[in-house]
Amino acid sequence: MAATSQSSPLTLFGLPAERGRWLLIPLGIVVLMCLGTVYAWSIFRKPLELELGIGATESLLPYTVALVFYAGLMPVAGFCIPRWGPRLVATLGGLVLGAGYILASIAPHIGIITLAYGVIAGTGVGLTYGVPMAVVARWFPERKGLAVGTTIVGFGLSPLITAPLANSLIEAFGARLTLRVFGIVFTAIILAIATALRFPPKGWYPASDSRLQAQAAARPYPTRLLTSRAFYGLWICYAIGTLVGLSAIGISSPVGEEIIRLDPALAASSVALFALFNGLSRPLFGWLSDRYRPHHVAIASYSLIVIACVLMLHAQTGQVLTYLVAFCLFWFCLGGWLAMAPTLTLRLFNPDQYAQNYGLVFTAYGVGALVGTLSAGQIRDWWGSYTYAFYPMMGLAIVGIGVATVLLKPDPGPGDRRG
Repeated sequence: MAATSQSSPLTLFGLPAERGRWLLIPLGIVVLMCLGTVYAWSIFRKPLELELGIGATESLLPYTVALVFYAGLMPVAGFCIPRWGPRLVATLGGLVLGAGYILASIAPHIGIITLAYGVIAGTGVGLTYGVPMAVVARWFPERKGLAVGTTIVGFGLSPLITAPLANSLIEAFGARLTLRVFGIVFTAIILAIATALRFPPKGWYPASDSRLQAQAAARPYPTRLLTSRAFYGLWICYAIGTLVGLSAIGISSPVGEEIIRLDPALAASSVALFALFNGLSRPLFGWLSDRYRPHHVAIASYSLIVIACVLMLHAQTGQVLTYLVAFCLFWFCLGGWLAMAPTLTLRLFNPDQYAQNYGLVFTAYGVGALVGTLSAGQIRDWWGSYTYAFYPMMGLAIVGIGVATVLLKPDPGPGDRRG
């Protein structure tokens, strides 16, 4: 198998590589949809609270721990993917994920459920999450942002499909059997798709765009990620975008009920609209990150967050449209950052080391997730209203604009001056 498409009849799924590679995107979407079910934990909380006689804080533990382990395992997976190959890492991740769900289905108390779902299933998500994106990034060197942004749609839209499915299964068979079914089905799906995941030969470029090969060869990248100005700019901006986005997501329904006085059922159903914006923003921001300067795209996202905060600071009872627009923007921008961060990692740093680099960048998500999921509720407890949460969100967005302006640029020397 030759190194370039010009001299080798390289095929994927029985098709020429330039056509067959497009099938990797829907396969990646399916894998990430399985992993994204971790966000549907809220469906399991009430049944488990009733079964085990526990409170809301205890029932939240498996989800919180899962997020921490998911983010913490990303750097580990990043170093394993190029060494072991995407097929082996995805297989291992799928087995660990399924084991976590199955063990949670038979765990006798919340401590063991937290270990099974939080530690084990969370580890499985962290191991598998980066694999589809690393694969499509290698196969689409000429449109990395669009390919990665489209693939990651699966993770964002997963709750729209898996949450109603989980709810129906719980009503019919109970929470325990539903967890077991999910564990078996997700493992089977991921293992089947893992057999198709592989990198192209080193240096492969589409024959239709061979000029990229010369451009990539002429473009110097930072030799050490942790000494790069752009790395710290991206890390800080990603942490801020995640913190603000997850803070808003965590209070979407309560804000609708307490500030706008929405009917609880309407407030809950509006989350489906927000999730749609969260998913649609990913290919869009991936495409924008391919075409425009990194700091310009980041500033656009933060500006939308500022607008959303201003809307909510002036929102009053009955202003449903204001609420919907503001939270659509919050969810839209969070989805945007989940596409921007991997795309900008590919653009600013050596794409051949993408899995390792994005693993380190993704630690920003872990910090933002941990702080974001706890902070908004704490502000509500301190000040008596969720309205006060929008002041620090707006302040952080303004800080993000400053950081992006100063740091989120290619280091001196790289030839990436597009946009």
